[in-house]
Amino acid sequence: MSIDCFDNRELSWLKFNERVLGEAKDSYVPLLERLGFSAIFQSNLDEFFMVRVGSLYDKLFVGENSPENKTGMTVSEQLNAIFARCSQLEIARCKAFDEIMRLLENHSVRHENVEKLEADDEEYLRSLYENDMRYLVSPLIIDKRYPFPFLKNNEIYAAFQLEAKSGVKIGLVPVADVKKRLIFLPEKGEFRHRYVLSEDVILKFAGSIFENYRILGSALLRVTRNADINADDALSDRSADYREVMEKLLKKRRKLCAVRMQIKGNLSVNAVEYLCSKLELKKKQTFFINMPLDLSYVYSLSDTINDPALSYPKLTPQNPEMLDATRPIMPQIEQHDVLLRYPFESIKPFIKLLNEAADDKDVVSVKMTLYRLAKNSSIVEALARLAENGKNVLVLIELRARFDEANNIDVSRKLQEAGCTVIFGPKDFKVHSKLLLITKQSENGAKYITQIGTGNYNEKTAAIYTDLSYITAKPEIAHEAQKVFDALSTQALPERSELLLVAPFGMQSRIIELIDEQIENAKQGKAAYIGVKINSLTDKVIIDRLILASKQGVKIDMCIRGICCLIPGVEGQTENIRIISIVGRFLEHSRIYIFGDCAGNRKVFISSADFMTRNTVRRVEIAAPILDANIEQMVVDMFETILKDNVKVRELGSDKIYRKRVADGIPLDSQIYFYTKAYDKALAQGQSKNSDSACTEKNGIFSRLKSRIKRKNEEKKGS
Repeated sequence: MSIDCFDNRELSWLKFNERVLGEAKDSYVPLLERLGFSAIFQSNLDEFFMVRVGSLYDKLFVGENSPENKTGMTVSEQLNAIFARCSQLEIARCKAFDEIMRLLENHSVRHENVEKLEADDEEYLRSLYENDMRYLVSPLIIDKRYPFPFLKNNEIYAAFQLEAKSGVKIGLVPVADVKKRLIFLPEKGEFRHRYVLSEDVILKFAGSIFENYRILGSALLRVTRNADINADDALSDRSADYREVMEKLLKKRRKLCAVRMQIKGNLSVNAVEYLCSKLELKKKQTFFINMPLDLSYVYSLSDTINDPALSYPKLTPQNPEMLDATRPIMPQIEQHDVLLRYPFESIKPFIKLLNEAADDKDVVSVKMTLYRLAKNSSIVEALARLAENGKNVLVLIELRARFDEANNIDVSRKLQEAGCTVIFGPKDFKVHSKLLLITKQSENGAKYITQIGTGNYNEKTAAIYTDLSYITAKPEIAHEAQKVFDALSTQALPERSELLLVAPFGMQSRIIELIDEQIENAKQGKAAYIGVKINSLTDKVIIDRLILASKQGVKIDMCIRGICCLIPGVEGQTENIRIISIVGRFLEHSRIYIFGDCAGNRKVFISSADFMTRNTVRRVEIAAPILDANIEQMVVDMFETILKDNVKVRELGSDKIYRKRVADGIPLDSQIYFYTKAYDKALAQGQSKNSDSACTEKNGIFSRLKSRIKRKNEEKKGS
């Protein structure tokens, strides 16, 4: 295959995060939401350095510098390209942040510069520092005579360069102990919301601690550490307690090597070189930033400022179109399959289903896989209640869900104490599938309800991620789901199934077979089509087959939110492939696979799996066929609507660049379109709890759309 058809995984991810930053720069997005996208960009980049850059450094550490299998870039070449690109992105981020701050001043919001305060404000903050902060900070001095302290991952420190006769002397003040980071100043003039950050206050006043030294420079700094821990080796000892091993690994993660340092302020070249040497960082791993080093405070700021013009209009997930909210859920599912579409429709009926099962005398068994959960999860409460009501409850909880390990450890103990049978994933394979099986036993025999989802059982993300949840009473689906649970509960891996695509043994190979069917159709002159919506595409086996399908004339549409290692539109290779990406108000998370171009000659799946090798052959994943004709059409209609989006879509070109699609005609934001339809259905069926409120929220959607159309027309006239 031509190298022109491939992009590097890490550089493609940076392009995704650049699209997130694009939302922070989009003038159509409300200002506080733009600020929120800046914060998402930063947290994404933090995790990228902790995991992906950390993983590359691990390879270099053991002497591995081999080329990756798509673009041929070595590990060191990838790292050099990452650092160079991140330097450019940080400049763009600072520019976007400055613009947002400037525009917020038109709405009485100002982030004050502590170095340019008027006398009364400076005295107010000095008093605050002396009375509330001074005794919370623990300063120390470091130079060649003292061991360099451990700087915690992603925490902010105030650093003061002190005059020294030889070498470099640094005064260091941790600021994390000051819990209240967002500090509001008294209103002044037109500015109702004036604020500073605690680290800036400490940097301004804490220099007085080092009164016996002349301060040559000062700055805030933040170190990011490798967090790519490998649980598999640690879990090789079968006699060890699984949870105890994971708890020890979490402690180890906090102490891994540094991979990045960010600096805001003024330190000499010698001081920066000294810090880099102590942290074993190279100059290219140091980033100078003229904005807050951590933007997590923006969510508190948004909660404080009550200005509708600065935020998205309120939207409330509606009762699902396919369920009557006034009736029990289980009998409705037994009558017909159900599709829940988050966040447009509510997750509450799913939780109601679990609680109904707890009260149903015929329900004897509930089996479920858990990966990421909300804090104080209603789903966990429902599972505990099922067990307490005497049901046989089996829960597989994945303790290796990155950055959710601690919460999952706590949940596993809580469920076990409630009487659930708790198991963990196979040693070398994370269980990422979203699977539920409810079994009823009565005089008429066994009945089943199976649910397969694209997203986690998480009430919080169900309100902000786009996901699909397919619920069916079809026994053929239940029987295959039971085989999956049988394998997992006996520490085995599920075998290939007839209906379900089940990784690690029966997903990648089945996807290749489904692609081959479309290739054969094309060879025979029949219509041949593949439609895919996923988060990431890196699996080279699948990519190579998609390229072959394109060369044979198969039309391929792909919506890929994040990483995409396949380049479309390359002449003679991928010219029949179109790839788009959507980054919008809600995180696009649903996975849809479509093989075939028309009803009756089409196979449609929803899945928890992206087309990444880690999903298709290194995890336990499930893709479920949609066996109900009406729901199949609903899923296809959703996919086709997404392809028509002309507001949030960026299209990937053969030059590896994503470009915004030119909006011809009326703007179509697919996410807003789906929400509007959910409101329409709920209101028409009388299923909205508060119809007046729902109408108001729906009108807010239309108001936003009309405003966009008006601005678009004005821009056209201006041009």
